[in-house]
Amino acid sequence: MITLMIPKTKGKIIPIEPSSPSAAAMSRFVRRLAGIPWRQIAGEASSVGLLMAQGLCAVHVVSEHVLGVAFPRGPSMLPALNMAGDVLLTDKVSPRRGWVGPGDVVLLLSPEDPRKIVAKRVLGMEGDEVTYPVDAGNSDATKTVVVPQGHIWVQGDNIYSSNDSRQFGPVPYGLVKGKMSYRIWPPSRIGSIDSKE
Repeated sequence: MITLMIPKTKGKIIPIEPSSPSAAAMSRFVRRLAGIPWRQIAGEASSVGLLMAQGLCAVHVVSEHVLGVAFPRGPSMLPALNMAGDVLLTDKVSPRRGWVGPGDVVLLLSPEDPRKIVAKRVLGMEGDEVTYPVDAGNSDATKTVVVPQGHIWVQGDNIYSSNDSRQFGPVPYGLVKGKMSYRIWPPSRIGSIDSKE
């Protein structure tokens, strides 16, 4: 029931009956809406939203600058890494601290296509002599190079199916984005990534 004050009634309250069932339903709906603590709900929603934004920022900072997750694909690192399905933790601090050395598996921007990130094993640091097969599948010929300052030499473990420093030469150290340190998937191969010296 809705009550209205009509000026001609000299202050008397006259109840007005809703003219239809839908008007009564609307009246109940309006009363329910008026009883909802909208300010409290808005305050709590903004607090939760702010907390979620802070959490996402923290996750982003950690994954970009401290420890990330990588999903390498392709045959170039067989047998150390599977063709697909491996999930690896990637240490993002080691490259900035200079803690990358021969035998480490690294993630780096491809010198041929900077939109791609590739996984390769470091075989030589600046000043090292690296001897590598020129055409592994067809000849025994080798070539020796000295890695220039500020560069590293990287190759895939599967030399028959890897595009690496043998094709594009030494890689600037600044292209290294992370050192793959630990496999967390699949369960049968959980553990450290083997380091070949």
